[in-house]
Amino acid sequence: MTRTGGTEEQKTDVKVSLIGGHRLKGETLHERTLTASLIGGADVDLTDIDIPDGAELRITKLSLIGGVSIRVRPEVRVEVHGIRLGGVKDDGPSGPGGPTVRVDAWGLLGGVSVTRG
Repeated sequence: MTRTGGTEEQKTDVKVSLIGGHRLKGETLHERTLTASLIGGADVDLTDIDIPDGAELRITKLSLIGGVSIRVRPEVRVEVHGIRLGGVKDDGPSGPGGPTVRVDAWGLLGGVSVTRG
């Protein structure tokens, strides 16, 4: 994750495909990432980056069919927002504080699955 200072403009990564998902690794992402596809999910691995306490990393997923599979460290809090048919599977911390990953998932079919490790 590339962290910018308070006065600098935040960068947004954009990944687009018609058919097929995206595999994203943490060290190549900025504070905001948008991944869009007609059919296909997003597989995001954030286990090898250190998200500072109080920082928020935001991932937005747009698709008709396709969910989000995200891997984070055990102490990272994941907030899931958006509208989609499919649930959210996450058994991690839900209290305030600490590093946060916000997932905005918009689509018809596909859930959000969070794996910790």
